[in-house]
Amino acid sequence: MKRKISLLMTMLLLICMIAGCSDSKDGKKITLGFDQNFPPMGFIGDDGEFTGFDIDLAKETAKRLDMELVLQPIDWDSKDAELESGSIDCIWNGFTMSGREDDYTWTDAYMDNSQVIVVKKDSSYQKREDLKDKNIEVQKDSSAEKAVSADKDFSRMVNVSTTSDYNKGLMDLESGVVDAVVMDEIVAGYYIEHENNNFRILDDKLSSEEYGIGFKKGNEELRDKVQKTLEDMQKDGTMKKISEEWFGRDITTIGK
Repeated sequence: MKRKISLLMTMLLLICMIAGCSDSKDGKKITLGFDQNFPPMGFIGDDGEFTGFDIDLAKETAKRLDMELVLQPIDWDSKDAELESGSIDCIWNGFTMSGREDDYTWTDAYMDNSQVIVVKKDSSYQKREDLKDKNIEVQKDSSAEKAVSADKDFSRMVNVSTTSDYNKGLMDLESGVVDAVVMDEIVAGYYIEHENNNFRILDDKLSSEEYGIGFKKGNEELRDKVQKTLEDMQKDGTMKKISEEWFGRDITTIGK
């Protein structure tokens, strides 16, 4: 009898593994792909846990949808392969829609952003022309890389290299390996205010854009659920509250 019970339990376990059973109470989960070195949108906090504005939004969204949220750090230049393989359900991490409109199934934009040039505070650079023949760094496969490439005059007059993440890029800037870093204004402003005020942002921006949540092309079902939840969060003030906690003001745009 014990052998029969043991065999039955083993069979049930195998069935569960094959079916991809979840530990969540309803068997539903959403796996979020993000760059863990992208404060304030998604990063590792002082307590060693993942945190960030986008992660807080995702946690509240998953809670309202009664879904288990799985936070999955990814290499940013591998994000498309991760999404295509099903390793993640969405890319939710200060993800620029501009120029990628036809590559993913998107929510509406929920935040505006720009690509800006960051330099050392004590440098003499005041405008992009001052960086002629200087070394510029961007994150690989990022909106910054695309913005620099699209600005032919700027890209021809500077020496452009790539980095795996902006933490490393800003370390290279501080050490003098490069003369400037092109990156998201929201991320740059947060870093300067909260981490290191030895940098400043030049006034002239390379491009303006919007953040959205990207799903695999054709996954309208999950997109629609997330979209509706974000709209509800905007209406009841939750999105405003989360934005104020991270930025001191409401900078979200969805439903407005």
